[in-house]
Amino acid sequence: EFVDIAGLVKDASKGEGLGNQFLAHIREVDAIAHVLRCFEDENITHVEGTIDPLRDLEIIETELLLADLESLEKQKINLEKKVRGHEKEARLKLSLIEKIQPEMSKGRPARELIKLDRDEISILPEFNLITTKPILYVCNLAENEIKSGNKFTELIRKRAIDNHSGFTVVSAQIEQELSLLSEEDRIDYLKSMGLNEPTLNRLIRSGYELLNLISFFTVGPKEAHAWTASNGVKAPQAAGKIHTDFEKGFIRAETISYDDYINFNGENGAKDAGKMR
Repeated sequence: EFVDIAGLVKDASKGEGLGNQFLAHIREVDAIAHVLRCFEDENITHVEGTIDPLRDLEIIETELLLADLESLEKQKINLEKKVRGHEKEARLKLSLIEKIQPEMSKGRPARELIKLDRDEISILPEFNLITTKPILYVCNLAENEIKSGNKFTELIRKRAIDNHSGFTVVSAQIEQELSLLSEEDRIDYLKSMGLNEPTLNRLIRSGYELLNLISFFTVGPKEAHAWTASNGVKAPQAAGKIHTDFEKGFIRAETISYDDYINFNGENGAKDAGKMR
């Protein structure tokens, strides 16, 4: 599920734009897809006046970092009170804040803090920091640059590699055109652009990779249904995604790989070929 979060502009952490309204929403997500303008068009204005996705990226990441630092400061004050009341867990949390605050003040997001031990890593999610979330940089390109990319995409790709973040390219222009076409015309349009699929498909796959997710399918006489689960999850936990009772009362799963299901024309053919496990 993708959530559109508006209101992030320079000084948002100080109340500019929608100010802190976006923070509650962004704290709820599992990852951040940061859409960056990587095309030039005189007819479409840019809030900063020029096209520079690296600058745009740094503005937003700075705002998120400032929001985290403000949150840590508030949590620190609260924990100091609890420490005076001799709460052991509060002492651990406070010492972790005192350890990470100086690093984050230097511009390092929480996801890049590497000198943490196992206990500290387990405590960190309790602070609910935005900069612990993985990031996917999404370069929005003009339709004539979607295959080749441009000088901007190379800069963002390098940044993604350096930050151990995800990277993909899309074209909102192409997607808008596709939304107005019939299924048949879409195929022809994509072929004319030299594409095999809509660019949004890349975005979805990149999101799955970033969050280490897979899809598995349940297939019956009336429908095939895709379910999302963590990569490497065991069958009982996957069954729990369908219904919690399935996980509690799990007996076994009968599974057929997608390729075998297609190659042997469905469940019965796959069974007869000995491809059901």
